[in-house]
Amino acid sequence: MSGRTLVAGIGNVFLGDDGFGVETVRALSGHELPDDVEVVDFGVRGVHLAYQLLDGYDTLVLVDAAARGGAPGTLYLIEAGEAGAAGPGGAVLDGHHMSPDAVLALLGTLCAGTGSTPPRRTLVVGCEPACVEEGIGLSAPVAAAVPEAVRAVLDLLRDAAETGPEEDRPRRELRRTP
Repeated sequence: MSGRTLVAGIGNVFLGDDGFGVETVRALSGHELPDDVEVVDFGVRGVHLAYQLLDGYDTLVLVDAAARGGAPGTLYLIEAGEAGAAGPGGAVLDGHHMSPDAVLALLGTLCAGTGSTPPRRTLVVGCEPACVEEGIGLSAPVAAAVPEAVRAVLDLLRDAAETGPEEDRPRRELRRTP
């Protein structure tokens, strides 16, 4: 990760564990970060995230709930494919249902129209949810994963600063079984 980095908290705090990304970036904002890193709670405002990315970021780190079949509270580090893969016309604009995939598809559409470029690298720090039904607050295993997710993001930022943009960094999946 070189250049500017955006760490984006995604999720709906009114749907239980879907608020994981929001809670994690809230906790992360209490840490000292490099000048080229922005941490923003986007919540359910995916369209705003897409437009923010037009400002030019080298790396996007999405923090979100990610149902992948693990035990609740399991953390994952996922390297997403090329942000503009959906290409122009691939995005369906619905401000109420903007998943990270839809945001990246919209970004591809917006970039094609403006000449901007999407982030070179997109990473997702995800957490296996226990419950995403109506309700405020994280389940115990997901709440316990927040501090470790903060450490994971800080480690990503530190590793990037130490290795520089040209070195190949090993792909690693972050798995924490509660």
